[in-house]
Amino acid sequence: MSLYRPLALITAVALLGGCATMPQPLQGNYANVTSVSVQPGGASGTRVRWGGEIIKTEPGPQETCFYILGRPLDGQARPELGNASDSQGRFVACHSGFYDPEVFTRGRELTVTGTINGTVTKKVGDYSYPYPRVEADVVYLWPKRPVYVGTPYPPGFYDPYWGGPWGYGPWGGWGGGYWGGPRVIVVRPAPPPGK
Repeated sequence: MSLYRPLALITAVALLGGCATMPQPLQGNYANVTSVSVQPGGASGTRVRWGGEIIKTEPGPQETCFYILGRPLDGQARPELGNASDSQGRFVACHSGFYDPEVFTRGRELTVTGTINGTVTKKVGDYSYPYPRVEADVVYLWPKRPVYVGTPYPPGFYDPYWGGPWGYGPWGGWGGGYWGGPRVIVVRPAPPPGK
């Protein structure tokens, strides 16, 4: 047996294991409808998988309701990042039990699966907004996304053009030599008045 066959098998398993997959509780077949398309009150009884950003979490005596700004879901069923214009409307998802509003805070990403059960009308400013209500079977709170501070690039990113075509050093083009390196700006406080 060739040495390449076991190496190819190990490589294939490692590549498949590294692929992003949908969490098991969110898997299944669901209707392809958005919260905007069901606002007039239709589609009751339809099974959906919706997600978005939490607007508000309201625990009640028997259940907790999550008011959510809907977003399209990616291949993992995680809400996609975007701005307000990417919204798919608002909806409310309710699940039995207590969910702490300090954990399920505004702006966190949530995906739910469940059945549409009419609408709930709540005020958004002075406007009465009909939220489609989902009786949730699964409430999936996503971990916070990593925040990269100090650089617009993720860790490990290398810009091959920094330093110019000749690389670093005194002979380096755009980023090397006397003009190279990141610029440092020193800001000094203003002198006190009267001096």
